[in-house]
Amino acid sequence: MIEKIGVVGAGAWGTALAATARRAGRAVTLWAREEEVVASITQSGRNALFLPEIALEGVRATDDLAAMGEQDALLLVVPSQFLAPVCRQLKPMLAAPIPLVLCAKGVELATGRLMSELVQQELPGSPLAVLSGPTFAIEVARGLPTAITLASADTALAHALAAALGGPMFRPYVTDDVIGTEMGGAVKNVLAIACGVVEGRGLGQNARAALITRGLAEMVRLAVAKGARQTTCMGLSGLGDLMLTASSSQSRNYSLGVALGQGRALADILAERRSVAEGVDSARSVTALAESLAIDMPICRAVAGLVSGRATIDDVIAGLLSRPFGSELGYDDKS
Repeated sequence: MIEKIGVVGAGAWGTALAATARRAGRAVTLWAREEEVVASITQSGRNALFLPEIALEGVRATDDLAAMGEQDALLLVVPSQFLAPVCRQLKPMLAAPIPLVLCAKGVELATGRLMSELVQQELPGSPLAVLSGPTFAIEVARGLPTAITLASADTALAHALAAALGGPMFRPYVTDDVIGTEMGGAVKNVLAIACGVVEGRGLGQNARAALITRGLAEMVRLAVAKGARQTTCMGLSGLGDLMLTASSSQSRNYSLGVALGQGRALADILAERRSVAEGVDSARSVTALAESLAIDMPICRAVAGLVSGRATIDDVIAGLLSRPFGSELGYDDKS
């Protein structure tokens, strides 16, 4: 039975998942790097820094990673580019392997590792699952209806986690396709930046619909090349998450793209924000991974060029619109 859940990372998404696990009746311990977050939750029952609207009644906050070794399962919710060092800090705290649920979305920039590959190497022997899907943190925290994918090669573990976290308003759907579930979450953030640029530049709704559709084709190509099933990309963690993230100003990645499309500098946009827009680093890491597998991803490559400063918005738009006409026979072409 999974009764005690530790949440590693107290940003908006980690806080929302802590509230969800508590709502499901679990004992929840939330680890935060920031001392002010621990103090805020302990004293007022709210995460004043990242999600002040939400009461966290019954959630224990700590800045001591050793407390995570006392749990039945851990939700790892630190940003993808910081997950490896956190896992290394966590390793001596885990006397025995316990289930780890990966909730960060991305590809490690330095190595090209998916989060599951990273954790398998940093914390070998730990049972793994991935939680992903169309989820704005504030809506999940408020208990609004949400459906997500829970993926694990161990389907019994996936069902046990679904029972521990799920409820009428938080509905997990189980799959064994870990790679496909991860890939949707990583690529959709890059595509959301591109869709934001379309909005900020005033290119119209037709352009955004085309970009989402052709972006989905890129997602599928990369996922299948990594061994995933195409059908997973058509589910909650792929198409579902892409639709949400690429069409709402609540999305950090979409809103960043809008600002870029309006002509603002990336450094200025990031300087105003406390929360991480995963798509900035994922644009580079996803593109590098695609190149290593000889997979063509022109939209993701264009975003990578934009956020790295190698290309201007006019350059990337002109480059995409001047590509040769292609066929739409499926998701295995390169158009």
